[in-house]
Amino acid sequence: MSNTITLSVPDMSCGHCKASVEKALSPLAEAVTVDLTTRHVTVEAKALPADLIKALDAIGFPAQAV
Repeated sequence: MSNTITLSVPDMSCGHCKASVEKALSPLAEAVTVDLTTRHVTVEAKALPADLIKALDAIGFPAQAV
């Protein structure tokens, strides 16, 4: 069973950022939805929020759970 996790990614601002975030999270998630307007990422995943945050931090996008 997966959980819906929402992350705030304040440094995400463009299409390239969106693609990078999706690529980093896709191995850990069943679905990734990026909203550039709110700078939030909604993830359907079995992974823990800390694992998702670590994956984003590794590519230079600090994040926190909302």
